[in-house]
Amino acid sequence: MKLDIKIPSPGESITQVQLANWLVEDGEFVEKNQEIVEIDSDKATLSISAETNGTIKILVQEGDIIDVGAVIATIDSTARPTEKGAAKKVIKEVKPQIKVKEEKEPKVIKSSNVSFAHISPLAQKLMNEYRIDEKDLAEFFKSQRVTKKDVDYFLKEKDKAEVKPTSDNKASSRNIKRLKISMLRLKLADRLVSAKNETAMLTTFNEVNMGSIKNIRAQYKDQFEKTHGIGLGFMSFFTKAITEAIQHFPQVNAQIDGDEIIHFKYVDIGVAVSAPKGLVVPILRNAEQMSLAEIESKIKELATKARDNKITLDEMTGGTFTITNGGVFGSMLSTPILNPPQSAILGMHNIIDRPMVVGGKIEIQPIMYVALSYDHRIIDGKDSVGFLVKVKELLEDPSKMLFNGNDPIKSLLGI
Repeated sequence: MKLDIKIPSPGESITQVQLANWLVEDGEFVEKNQEIVEIDSDKATLSISAETNGTIKILVQEGDIIDVGAVIATIDSTARPTEKGAAKKVIKEVKPQIKVKEEKEPKVIKSSNVSFAHISPLAQKLMNEYRIDEKDLAEFFKSQRVTKKDVDYFLKEKDKAEVKPTSDNKASSRNIKRLKISMLRLKLADRLVSAKNETAMLTTFNEVNMGSIKNIRAQYKDQFEKTHGIGLGFMSFFTKAITEAIQHFPQVNAQIDGDEIIHFKYVDIGVAVSAPKGLVVPILRNAEQMSLAEIESKIKELATKARDNKITLDEMTGGTFTITNGGVFGSMLSTPILNPPQSAILGMHNIIDRPMVVGGKIEIQPIMYVALSYDHRIIDGKDSVGFLVKVKELLEDPSKMLFNGNDPIKSLLGI
């Protein structure tokens, strides 16, 4: 019996996808629930798993644009594993101390401390033939899956890298390489251009003395991790400060919808994450109700899903405000681009020790430059600057986060 493998619907309004990467070879025996192919939509990368055991027949090539519901492969469920299909399992069971009796037999090459989640039988056969160590492939591809095409490419590029320059080949290469743009990247490009063309985007800047937060982390990070099972980072402080500042400047959390302005009574914060296929923005729902530990835990969960291409469309849909952190890449200052239909985005940057005047004296303090890009159609300059100043105040004196962004003593006195 042959079972059709069809393209499922990745989400509402998506009618086409791009076949990104086959994870198995044509004619390979696959097992039920084994991931066999990755597809790109304009919102996310998703994987499709086999629904039964059998031999797969691939009908669509990588890079093709396919309609939702189209058949991309078939699985013959009457087939049984062959020696070729079982090669991966047999090879994995070979012990290092087994001696090869004849030189013509392929030597199994496997690093003692590196393991791939998936190596196709054809890839493993080629690795044995050319005596390629898994460690070398892991360092070359930075991936957890290897196919025969990957090994062929590795052999080709490895040979090029080993060519030593001589007087005859000092000239640099003028070769070019063309790669098809993924649907996710195309959609991202469209959104970035539309954000620039359809909004009155403006950016305001400020600087934050991160000394207080660094001291809190130094003093409590071990106890925090022991108590909550998660590290204490900077992102949770920024998220909390933003949710508190929005209570004072709700316009920053609003959106334009035609001739109306939508005011949200909640704060869903998107955290921009660099994923293998492009930038994605998973959402922290009701961030205003979260503790620092809940924020850190949810960010880690969503970021891991994004980098592993496991994040769902629901986890990236919506959002009323966005945070992007260029500081992790060493950025000193930038002007982040809005994520429509949101009206504001805050950019974090790296922390550098800089001279500052404190109490009339020059001191070295850990400073971060922050940037708020906003849609001037809905947010006035007074609100944007006031919001960013409030975020600065909350970060420099985190105790204010317990009193709705107000001074603790004034809150105590009721003034």
